[in-house]
Amino acid sequence: MPSDSSRHENASPTHSRSPSPSPHDTLTLRALVSTKDAGVIIGRAGKNVADLRDQTGVKAGVSKVIPGVHERVLTVTGSVEAVSKAYNLIISQLVTSTPSSPVTASSPSTLHTSIRLLISHNLMGTIIGRSGLKIKAIQDGSGARMVASKEMLPQSTERIVEVQGSPEAIGRAVEEIGKCLLEDWERGLGTVLFHPGPADDRAGNRRGHTYSSSYAGSRRSNGDAPLRGRTSPPGSPTAAHSPVSSPPAANLRTQNISIPSDMVGCIIGRSGTKITEIRRLSGSKISIAKTPHDETGERMFTIVGTPEANEKALFLLYNQLESEKERRVGREAQQQAEMQD
Repeated sequence: MPSDSSRHENASPTHSRSPSPSPHDTLTLRALVSTKDAGVIIGRAGKNVADLRDQTGVKAGVSKVIPGVHERVLTVTGSVEAVSKAYNLIISQLVTSTPSSPVTASSPSTLHTSIRLLISHNLMGTIIGRSGLKIKAIQDGSGARMVASKEMLPQSTERIVEVQGSPEAIGRAVEEIGKCLLEDWERGLGTVLFHPGPADDRAGNRRGHTYSSSYAGSRRSNGDAPLRGRTSPPGSPTAAHSPVSSPPAANLRTQNISIPSDMVGCIIGRSGTKITEIRRLSGSKISIAKTPHDETGERMFTIVGTPEANEKALFLLYNQLESEKERRVGREAQQQAEMQD
């Protein structure tokens, strides 16, 4: 898809007086769609996606086709309300374009459909809320049903949240989800974005290109501290937790990533050998919270370094997580085989 930066200035129209989040905040919300649905979203010669931008003021695009891969990523950027309206229109368009769908002229809003949103693992707790109260409130208020996957997608720290219901209900749920993402956007820093691709590609050099702060880069369209929460001056509370003193570097960045408590040990390694090696190879300082940061039981890893060093650290941390997950899957398979014998 060609870029559509020409409409960037219209990405955040003023719609409401809600103080949280500000209507000037810009949300980027991604979804996983089939190649067939991506064709409908784009339309002949790009007409549908162009109309969508004109009607809502969002920036929207679909990732390129990859041979042999039947999924693509839809990305929509704009104000929370504009993004929710865009998703409503997109889903309505997909529904009406399907010949087998039971849509009638008198009751289009009664149709039940779904969209698979890509949400940072670090932000899932924000959407679910304490004891699941937030996700229940979103479902009750929107009329949509939400199902969150337990596992992160391959080579990423994103998970799928499937939102089910009528296009209008899904649009309402997307708006509430978007508000949650903006209110707690710092947790999304350092998100490893999911890119659909063949399994053999994922094990290779594609990994080096998947790291991005998906909830930070285009968040503040009005110029309000676009890097807030990413840069920590020497002596700041975040930097102070690092076991090594911070050098006075102007381009230091701080990124946080949540790790499930049962996976922390594999990253630290015996006597701290693994985490020491990751620090040495990346050049970043990595500190680990001693206790879980919320009810999910996950612990926060704080990474401080240059953007390049942090990217390397995320890559190494992710590889260690993947290796441990593969080891556990293999162990479970072996145990099941032994039980069958």
